Amino acid sequence: MSAVRKMHDLAGADERARFSPYCWRTRLALAHKGLPVETIPWRFTEKEAIAFSGQGFVPVLVDGERCLSDSWTIAQYLEETYPDAPSLFGGVSGLAMTRFINQWATDTLNLALVRVLLPDIHAILHPKDQHYFRTTREKRFGMTIEAVRDARETNLTAMNAVLRPLNATLTGQDFLSGTGPAYADHVVFASFQWARVASPLNILDGFEAIAAWRERLLDAYGGLARATPAHFETVHGGQLTP
Repeated sequence: MSAVRKMHDLAGADERARFSPYCWRTRLALAHKGLPVETIPWRFTEKEAIAFSGQGFVPVLVDGERCLSDSWTIAQYLEETYPDAPSLFGGVSGLAMTRFINQWATDTLNLALVRVLLPDIHAILHPKDQHYFRTTREKRFGMTIEAVRDARETNLTAMNAVLRPLNATLTGQDFLSGTGPAYADHVVFASFQWARVASPLNILDGFEAIAAWRERLLDAYGGLARATPAHFETVHGGQLTP
């Protein structure tokens, strides 16, 4: 395998704003395995840049002669291809449990979060992406971005209900995977990194255990996630991390 890996990674108008939760799952998995990667900023309307992958979404990882998409597929590939590096799953039972967490984060956590974050995501996008994002997301949710913004308090209440079991779990342990982070943590943390980069909202107000766990993951792998600027740093040039 080539020592130089490349990954197309979703970016906002400021190319430092790497906000995709699915790309973050892959970036953290690579870091966990100790595998260096060059990330290439990519935007929603740049479909031709990843046409070689046979589909239109990121992450797209090129590892030597292999080209992979879909964060779960990539995680399984990394585990199988680099068995001597630290495990993402911790064995068969860990893989089975992580598969559930991966699906829960995609179908439940991210759905609750996007109904809160949608207007803020639109605001940080490159202008060439904004029409695409608006039309596809308004079709998906059956309402305008402005209507989603107007329903934010209701959506925050729904999101809080989703977060409570996670907060209770992390009250009793440092990581979802036990004493240290693994792919189950990457998957869930990636959703909060999405919020941290895309929105000025402090969505973890009142969820102290999740907030503390997020801080541990921000510092993990040499501070990889923390090195990516938060919303206030890219939009306002400040240093406040929401």
